[in-house]
Amino acid sequence: MTDRRIQINITSERSQDGSLCGTDRFVVDETGRIGGQASPFRALPSARLMSNLGLILGSLLVVLIWYLWKGLKYLTWRPYVITEAFRKQGVRGPAYRFWSGSLGEIRSISKAAMEQILDLKSHDISTRVQPFYRKWMSEYGETFLFWFGPEPRICVCHPELIKQVLANEFGFYPKIDPPPNVASLLGKGLILVEGTEWVRHRRVVGPAFHKDKLKILTKTTAECAKAMLEGWEAEYQQKEIDVSAQFQELAVDVISQATFGSSFTEGKEVFLAQKELQKIVVASHLSINIPGVKYIPSRSNLYKWKLEKRVRSKHVSIIQARLDSKERCGYGNGLLGLMLEACHKPEGQILSMDAIVDECKTFFFAGQETTAQFLTWTMFLLSTNQNWQEKLREEVLRECGMQTPDADRLRKLKLVTMVLLETLRLYGPIDVLRRKAGKDLTLGKINIPKDTEIVMPIMLTHRNKEIWGADADEFNPLRFEHGVTKAATHPTALLAFAVGPRACIGQNFAMLEAKTVITMILQRFSFSLSSEYKHAPRRSISVQPQYGLPIVIKPLRAGI
Repeated sequence: MTDRRIQINITSERSQDGSLCGTDRFVVDETGRIGGQASPFRALPSARLMSNLGLILGSLLVVLIWYLWKGLKYLTWRPYVITEAFRKQGVRGPAYRFWSGSLGEIRSISKAAMEQILDLKSHDISTRVQPFYRKWMSEYGETFLFWFGPEPRICVCHPELIKQVLANEFGFYPKIDPPPNVASLLGKGLILVEGTEWVRHRRVVGPAFHKDKLKILTKTTAECAKAMLEGWEAEYQQKEIDVSAQFQELAVDVISQATFGSSFTEGKEVFLAQKELQKIVVASHLSINIPGVKYIPSRSNLYKWKLEKRVRSKHVSIIQARLDSKERCGYGNGLLGLMLEACHKPEGQILSMDAIVDECKTFFFAGQETTAQFLTWTMFLLSTNQNWQEKLREEVLRECGMQTPDADRLRKLKLVTMVLLETLRLYGPIDVLRRKAGKDLTLGKINIPKDTEIVMPIMLTHRNKEIWGADADEFNPLRFEHGVTKAATHPTALLAFAVGPRACIGQNFAMLEAKTVITMILQRFSFSLSSEYKHAPRRSISVQPQYGLPIVIKPLRAGI
């Protein structure tokens, strides 16, 4: 056996009090013993261990340097290359800033815009809702490049380019991957899923919006609206009422019955939890998504997880109750019943419990939020355009009298339809659509690299005077007198429900619901805008009045 020993010379001096001095020589073997005795050098690592440790640290350093170089290249060189590639194609935009991209400018422009209160006659609300898009479009044209952190985004506003993106049937422009907070709010339902998953969800959800089902939903809407209006008659005669809040409760009531077959009372818990999740989404919408942060048990994440758990628990309890009552009353006619029925057919499109919960979350939030704001802005426009309010009332009383409107009568209300379409153009709940390039492709004459996000601020498209005419910023329902496709110079210029295979599946239901509620209000009340109203639209996922919509209502007939 090889004798491995280390000779160590220790130099010291002996002082006057007899302590060591001079040089002492020790021989230490590999066990750390000196001349067969235990040594204080036992803990010293061997040369081999030191060598291995050096290799490990060196490897880690190489990996760290590689990642740092890769990150630096991603944050500096890549934006430069992309910017130059678009510049050569004539596409410009605000300058890229390290890490933050264009976010600094977005925040400063948005902050200044939020401080202004608009004139009641001003319907160009893009100055407050989309101020940075408006500013950049005036500087760089309808198509421009900007940066959300280190991620490039191409903004396109012309309806022809938007149509090419939305109407593509080959999956070239998929939905963007939603930020974690948005996924928590909406779930991976029909709005967000892609490919074969979307096809499967679409087949299950689609029957809920067939013609016969819409007639049932119209009746449900009328019953809910009647209960709300009876409350107005009892409590708010000649008084102000914040119709924005009232319409939110109404929309929750309708969507609760349409989805679960339950009332506002049962849906309220889901509604309140989703409202809190909505606040989290709004607060973080200008934050850069850092991978892995969503798993950190921070205070905000813990609160979000609590809300998610509450929403899921409520949905699961409703679903389980429906399953337990199947033998007595079946699955029901609502969206949930149709999904459960489809899942239990031998040839059915099977959805897991999580998938059904996600679909309910999507339908519940999207259905109530967009409809509530749609109704709110319709009331605003009719309150500030009394002549149109009277025209619509005359049409309603002529076609429906004082009877509860049904789907057949609602189809005859041409002027009501025109006003609703003009409301969607000027104050559509959704102001921007987003997709991404699924591969390197060409949009119009522009080459776009894979994974580049394509942003379509449809609020600006709806105000393009070359497309809608010189009165594009004005309220003029007559532009839709001959239908949607002839209202502008481009047939798909109205993009409130999007177009193509991923267009809003619930658009017919939304229009019928809005027609029903507005018709029943016009039958019973005249109304005007309160002097307390401040015209301050803002984007909070949907476009909504920042300070509510106080309306003064007056019953048309005594005793109602």
